[in-house]
Amino acid sequence: MAHYAKIKNGIVTAVIVAEQDFINSLDDAISYVQTSYNTKAGVHELGGTPLRKNFAGVGFTYDTERDAFIPAKPHASWILNEDTCLWNPPVPNPRDGKQYIWNEENQTWDLIGEYEIIN
Repeated sequence: MAHYAKIKNGIVTAVIVAEQDFINSLDDAISYVQTSYNTKAGVHELGGTPLRKNFAGVGFTYDTERDAFIPAKPHASWILNEDTCLWNPPVPNPRDGKQYIWNEENQTWDLIGEYEIIN
């Protein structure tokens, strides 16, 4: 079994688990593109070959030129990382163990609490 993203007008509308024979039997088989549950940011988490940069999700774009699944852009100012096909903020997120939220208007990370994240 494998995961397949159903694509309509370049957008992922569903992700299913199926056998290749089932996909081949569909009238719209060309609308399905295989995706890997273990691929994120262009890396296969189990050491295998990454497939299409990211595991597809509903609302992602399938970019045929990059052969990649790209999540929706979270903010207008964020920039696509061509290597990972993920969106990066124009200012890096602070890595101090506290929680922040992106403030698009001010282009800053705003502290949302004094609570520290404990791993």
